[in-house]
Amino acid sequence: MRDVTETEPVELLVCTTCRRGLPIEDDAQRPGTLLHKALEKAGLPDGVDLKPVECLSNCDQGCSIVLRGGPSRWTFVYENLDETDHVETIVEGVTKYLAAEDGLVKWRERPEHFRKNCAARIPPIGALK
Repeated sequence: MRDVTETEPVELLVCTTCRRGLPIEDDAQRPGTLLHKALEKAGLPDGVDLKPVECLSNCDQGCSIVLRGGPSRWTFVYENLDETDHVETIVEGVTKYLAAEDGLVKWRERPEHFRKNCAARIPPIGALK
């Protein structure tokens, strides 16, 4: 397998506006913001760029993240994530995504939460001709 981190950067986008259905007014205490902060400290693998984003429009499904990387990788949206319970799950999933040249981690090798909470799987740009 070639080193895809050199040619195809992987981005982990975290919706920081997520309230996870809770009546939280303090932006710094929103579950999405807390998830992003936890991932900053979690030791993501080299080659993964963690980015905060505002509203992924998946508000009724808990915290959401996006994994994407370059023009030849599939993009995934995962939902129902918790800022304390799922940090290790996200790190595991991101690590496997980074290692997969096209972003397609075999279903059984994905973390269980990723298998059950995939909101969308988007083909690579230019894959459909």
